[in-house]
Amino acid sequence: MTSVVIVGSGFTGFECARALARKFRREGADVEISIISPVDYMLYTPLLPDVAGGLVDARFVAIPLANALRGVQAIRGRVDEVDFDGHTVTFTDPEERSRILEWDRLVLTPGSVTRLFDVPGLAEHARGLKSTAEALYLRDHVLEQLELADVDDDPGRAAARRTIVVVGASYSGTELAVQLRALADAAAKQMGFDPGEVNFVLLDLAEQVMPEVGEKLGAAAQRVLRSRGIDVRLGVTLKEVHAEHVVLSDDSLIRTHTVAWVTGVTGAPLIEKLGLPTERGRLKVTTELQVPGHPDVFAAGDAAAVPDVTQPGKITPPTAQHATRQGKVLARNVAASLGYGKAKQYKHRNMGLVVDLGPHSAVANPLNIQLSGLPAKLVTRAYHVYAIPRGVNRWAVTLAYLTDLFWERSVVSFGLSSREDARFSASEGIPMPKAE
Repeated sequence: MTSVVIVGSGFTGFECARALARKFRREGADVEISIISPVDYMLYTPLLPDVAGGLVDARFVAIPLANALRGVQAIRGRVDEVDFDGHTVTFTDPEERSRILEWDRLVLTPGSVTRLFDVPGLAEHARGLKSTAEALYLRDHVLEQLELADVDDDPGRAAARRTIVVVGASYSGTELAVQLRALADAAAKQMGFDPGEVNFVLLDLAEQVMPEVGEKLGAAAQRVLRSRGIDVRLGVTLKEVHAEHVVLSDDSLIRTHTVAWVTGVTGAPLIEKLGLPTERGRLKVTTELQVPGHPDVFAAGDAAAVPDVTQPGKITPPTAQHATRQGKVLARNVAASLGYGKAKQYKHRNMGLVVDLGPHSAVANPLNIQLSGLPAKLVTRAYHVYAIPRGVNRWAVTLAYLTDLFWERSVVSFGLSSREDARFSASEGIPMPKAE
């Protein structure tokens, strides 16, 4: 039997597996599809800020592979090695066993991890937003610090507990800042302290907030941030991170117990191990999403430098919009390589971005139509509900949005995700049990 192995269950791998399974069913093809991933779900990452802010339950941004990928074998594991000559992948399962899987066609979509810089203390004291563990940890940690500040007898330390630093004013970092602000406001109301006592600082080396949406909408977003009491500091980033303070690149000091690092992504660690040509940390591929020199190997998504034929000389950005569409083209081209259909180039012009700015606010530029305020809010939430690839998840997120209109957010710190669970390296693969 012919086998197709897909590495990674992000947007690209998920869409590729789903489209391939449907096509092979229609064709009556005797092809086995397997998807290897450290987790058993596809994560709808654009809503992670909503999870961190206590707006959406973490379960509803996870699409279970077993439920959504009919006819696809889902295998839990972290791929460690690829033998291109022998047509095998070696992976480690959750019980630390090394296993080998053969393939006739290989699809590399391992995704990305948080891009870290050589900032002293960053990995130890900051946390990212690439997984549900990180989102849940940030939510619980912020609430815990607000609760501790309420009974702290040291005014300086109490103020530090009520200071949250978010690094990265792109759309993910900006959405995280406003969602945590909304969570802090709800906590202040329910716990009985002044919400103005909670300070948010948003840092970025860029000259404007969210350059992705253009100057006009970026300025609108910045006005919303400042109206919410978020201190936006551009042209500055972290120099050092400590347990109870940070030092900025302008040598100023901020006392804080909470640092979120949301500055961008880089290709998954597996890409460096393959020994194949890369561009800016991403695997080089053709416009048909094939790996040069390996006609049986395909790649796309955040881990691949996919040429942008609408902008010659550039590569597509690591967005969910591109990743989803690349997954569908991947499926078509993999099937074509097995004699089912005809291959095509990947071509997609960016349709714009939507950015949720917390209660009653958003900015969006769908089809280059610039929106802000209530119209942008409606477009943003409608887009996310539409884009989530499973009916019950759409329903649950819609209910969460409606609930947020009429009731206060729940201020509960469950402690389900520990500081260790939320470390940056944990999102790179399956957390392994400690040896006894």
